[in-house]
Amino acid sequence: MLFHRLVFASIFIVCSLTRFANGATLGRDEVEALRSIGRTLVKTDWNFDDIDPCSGARGWIDPPSSSYANNVTCDCSFNNSNTCHVTHILLKTQNLSGTLPTNLDSLPFLQEIDLTRNYLSGNIPPQWGSASRLVNISLLGNRLTGEIPEELANLSNLTSLVLEVNGLWGNLPRALGNLSKLERLHLSSNNFTGGIPDAYARLTSLKEFRISDNNFTGRIPEFMFRSWRNLTLIYMEGSGLSGPIPSINTTLENLKYIIISDLNGAEAAFPRLDADLPSLDRVMLRSCNLIEEIPAFLGRFTTIKILDLSFNRLSGEIPDLSGLNLDTLYLNGNNFTGAVPRWILQTREEMDVSYNNFTSTGGVTDCGSPTLNLFSSIPRTNNSGIVPCLSNQINCTEPLHSVYINCGGRPKSINGTNYEGDVGQAGPSTFLRSDSNWALSSTGVFLNDDRNNDILTIGNADGELHENARLSPSSLTYYAFCLANASYTVNLHFAEIQFTNQNYSSLGRRVFDVYIQGQRVLKDFNIEEAAGGAGIQVVRPFAVNVTDGTLEIHLRWAGKGTTSIPGRGVYGPLISAISIFDPAYTPAMPRAESDGGGIAVAAVVGIVAGGVFAALLLVGILWWKGCLRRERTLEQGILTDKK
Repeated sequence: MLFHRLVFASIFIVCSLTRFANGATLGRDEVEALRSIGRTLVKTDWNFDDIDPCSGARGWIDPPSSSYANNVTCDCSFNNSNTCHVTHILLKTQNLSGTLPTNLDSLPFLQEIDLTRNYLSGNIPPQWGSASRLVNISLLGNRLTGEIPEELANLSNLTSLVLEVNGLWGNLPRALGNLSKLERLHLSSNNFTGGIPDAYARLTSLKEFRISDNNFTGRIPEFMFRSWRNLTLIYMEGSGLSGPIPSINTTLENLKYIIISDLNGAEAAFPRLDADLPSLDRVMLRSCNLIEEIPAFLGRFTTIKILDLSFNRLSGEIPDLSGLNLDTLYLNGNNFTGAVPRWILQTREEMDVSYNNFTSTGGVTDCGSPTLNLFSSIPRTNNSGIVPCLSNQINCTEPLHSVYINCGGRPKSINGTNYEGDVGQAGPSTFLRSDSNWALSSTGVFLNDDRNNDILTIGNADGELHENARLSPSSLTYYAFCLANASYTVNLHFAEIQFTNQNYSSLGRRVFDVYIQGQRVLKDFNIEEAAGGAGIQVVRPFAVNVTDGTLEIHLRWAGKGTTSIPGRGVYGPLISAISIFDPAYTPAMPRAESDGGGIAVAAVVGIVAGGVFAALLLVGILWWKGCLRRERTLEQGILTDKK
């Protein structure tokens, strides 16, 4: 955030120099260079007719918003304020559909080019290595392919290289290790392979390192926490790298975020933190194959606000971490034993200890509070029956054969099937129980989305099934209970409603895994890819056996997919509806009560119909015999006798 403020401040200063210049103009060579760049980018609204690009006129410098920018800014202090040179080109979120220009060196004073969130294709031109004054390059959110050209290592002034969310591939160039001034290296959501070159140990100015959602191989280099002494944040979620996580024994004064997840490799103990880390704010080591106990030394890092150690194999009892300045704590999906600590049960902060092996929840008899998730924190005996935190509240007197849920929407009837509503507000650590026979557990917090409260139900709640959805930053579980033991068809309904088609938003990729009854049934599932586009419904059916009256559907994000398209904080599992039914089940007809235990309705109808028929037959016979005819009157008899 501070970096962006400094950038805008510098642009404002440059703009001021431009506007207060008297008669300063841009040279013909640079005007022609801009024309060429505009044609290559397919930037069609630059107006060169009687308007100098450095004039500050509308169309050359527009008011910026949170994501949009349309600025060509200049420094007009040259030649006694008579000559201008282009220093910054910012064209963000404009869906430009061209390719990258090769002639940046025709703008000899260019310091920054930012083409974030467009629709550009092609390769990064190696000629950019000749634009020697470049300080910042941002190409986030485009369709670029190919390798990073080694020529970029010639940009000795480069401080920021942002290439996230593209289709770049290949090994990282070793030569980039020569960029001694580089502070930001963002490479997430590409197709990079190989290891992190040892030469990158020389990037001693590096502050931000993002390599999530790639196909790297090898172990996490130890030099990251030793040589990079200016490090502020590190993101390695689903990077492809293997553990163990290196220990930190060098004081890192500015380190705030350690975000690592879904490592390959063998089990490993918790990394040692033997240094002063006075700025440490977020430690997220999710699904990193960590074993043994949480080390007690973690309790001395009192600045930590978010601690996520979920989906590891940590065991033993949880140490006292009450001295931390925690906002959220995620210890779900581990093997912790003993009693849930009192300081967790009494806190008002967001805590999740679901899916563990505790022996006691300290007298708490339900599955949690609005901020505490205890779902399945005590294991089921022999993995049978309802989870203990619900067993005292539920009496399954009549086994059910179906569950229908409109995830993220209100109650809805579709082709005669009634879907229950699911609009309850979920937070970072939530257990919600419906009024019938299902519940949900949601875990996680969206990072860097600039929202105080995450929105976990989206779309039109009153619309069709595919027009609304429930999502989660990390883990979402639907749990059905009181089911009859049988073979069920489970239909999972999906539709991608956060991305759009045919612009930069279509470059987003939502990828997650799906488990049913603890078995992974979908790996790296991409809704939009499976459906053939955004906003299109796709249904995935599964045959599932229920043997203990319960059924569990678990959706989990494993660090893959984009996290910054159309904006930061758009990722994680998403589902529109769930239908669970026994295809072999035929509802029994209602039974009428009697002394003998009741007679079927069909039998009652048959008996009544038979009785009516017999009565009518008897009446007909009596009529035919004359028994039911009226006697003639005296007058009728006299008239008859006279005939």
